Parts: sequence; structure tokens; C-alpha cells
Amino acid sequence: MKLSVLDQSPVRKGCTAEQAVQETVELAKYTDELGYHRFWVSEHHNTSSLAGSTPEVLIAHLAGQTKQIRLGSGGVMMPNHSTLKVAENFRMLEAIFPGRIDLGMGRAPGTDRLTASVLNPSNQFSEQDFLEQMIDLQHYFHDTAQHGTIQAKIKAIPQVKTVPEMWLLSSSGQSGLFAAHFGMGFSFAHFINPIGGPQSVKMYRERFKPSQDLTSPEANVALFVFCSDDEEKIFQHQAVMDHRFIQFEKGGGLSPLGYDDVKDATYTITEQERIKYNRQRVITGTPDIIKDKLSRLANEYDVNELIAVTIAENFEDRLRSYKFLSDSFLIKN
Repeated sequence: MKLSVLDQSPVRKGCTAEQAVQETVELAKYTDELGYHRFWVSEHHNTSSLAGSTPEVLIAHLAGQTKQIRLGSGGVMMPNHSTLKVAENFRMLEAIFPGRIDLGMGRAPGTDRLTASVLNPSNQFSEQDFLEQMIDLQHYFHDTAQHGTIQAKIKAIPQVKTVPEMWLLSSSGQSGLFAAHFGMGFSFAHFINPIGGPQSVKMYRERFKPSQDLTSPEANVALFVFCSDDEEKIFQHQAVMDHRFIQFEKGGGLSPLGYDDVKDATYTITEQERIKYNRQRVITGTPDIIKDKLSRLANEYDVNELIAVTIAENFEDRLRSYKFLSDSFLIKN
């Protein structure tokens, strides 16, 4: 089993965005030492609780601070960007760190519609636009655009021999079909949607068409994980996550929270049903049971790679959670 990390640079209560970014750096270095396979950073905008807005910038710094772990985006939200600029960003990363870069891409803007319209005023939120971006991106990376087209007249600079691993991210399964069509990797966001993931991965595998970058299907699944040897910390972590999900679903955004903020919270019957549903997005447990829980989920998805997303009230607890996972799966350098 491969274990990987998706980090969103969460801003903990009482901390600054600068501290959140520095914690991402420390976590990347730590999980590199522990033997994790890849470290992805996300793109979010217009939220005070997540500091990760520019994965391409952060990846460059993290790759320079680490030795072996793959670095990538989880993901670049393509509707916000020029396809050529994405290609050049990641060609530059490949030029500096060949063979260590992943380009994970999403169709969602990673923010609200108003912010998305400011990021890219021409964004039509069109599925066809996204498909054209995928076609153009592959041409830019391989310099294979059809003669006479605009893309054939433009080269993504620098022109390098290696290509980043390309992944499509999905919480619904639709992008799995696109990943299969274009011969890319597929990552299912179980931490966003806990329903339908195994079926989406199965369909991706069945419809996969080999590409010059990927000859056989490759899939993984990302989920919220928290492991501790302290049962009370696990209880408190779950209580905070319960409240965060309800807060977000009610349109309140995501503000930094601690257990003291939610310990006396009461919920309506409807909210309790949502909490029950949302707990499927999170796997928690002590070291003696977490491996079994994660292994069962991996078997359901038929994947050999899990991407852990861990947000904790205390940074040391976050580090310890990743350490417990590495010990459970015997990751060694």
C-alpha cells in the first residue's frame, strides 16, 4: 500500500496564514522522511481557513525542501487558468525537478462563482471548455498540435523531455470518464463525496485508453484521516469535523475552529442526519485499528494508494497522525 498526502495549508485557530504555509513545508519534509509516496497541495480561493491558493508556487518550494517524495497539485483548478500557462508552469517544474512532479487537475473552480468569475472573467463553467483544455494541454506537453492550428504555432516553454504525471480529480465520477479517455490517472475525492467512488474507479478502469504517458489505469482515493493513541483526541477531532461540515453546508464558509468552540453545540434532527452522512468522509482511530479501516476502504476501491488529508487543532497531533499511519503500513525509506 502506498500512502500519500493532500495538504490544504489549513489555518488553525489562533494562527496566521504564514504559519499555515510553514506547517505545510514542515509536513512535506516530515512525510518525505517517513517514506510517503507523494505530497499534493490544493488550490482554494477567498477563504480565510485555507492558505493554499497557488499550488504551482508552493510545489516549487516544497520540491526544493524535500528529497524523494513526489510533489504535485491536488489540484490545479483548470477553469481558473490559461492552459498554456499551466503547461509552462509545470514544464518549468519538470525542468527543475524531473520525474518528481504531478499535475493533478480539477474541473471545479475551488471557490465561489463570484471569485471564479474574477479569477477568469471568460470562464463559462463549460464541460466542453474543460475537454478542449485537456486536448491542448497534451499537445503543449508533447509538441504535437495539428499543423495549421493556433497551438501548433505556440510552444510551451521551456521545452523539456519529461512530462509531469497527469491526474484528473473527481468527487462525482464524471472526470473519471475523461481520465479514461485521455489516458490519465484518476483520483477520487472520498473526502468530498463518500458515495459512488468504487463504482467510479471501476468504470474508469474498464474504459481506460492507453496514452503515451500512461499505458495502464492508475487510480487512488483521497480521504480525511486522523490517527491518535488518545481516544479523547479522536473524539474531539470528530466533533470539530462534524461542526465544520455543518458550518460549510449552511453557507457559513469555513472558519478556524477548536473543540472548545463546538463542545456545547446542539444539532437539529436534519443536521444529525448530515453528520451521520459526513462521517463516512472521515476515517479515525487508534493505531491498532486504523490500518484495518484503511485497508478495507482500499479494497472497496481496488486501489493500492490512499491519500490522507489531515486537519488537526494541534500541529503536533497532525504530525503524529501521519507518523502512526506510516508505522501501521511499515513505510520505510
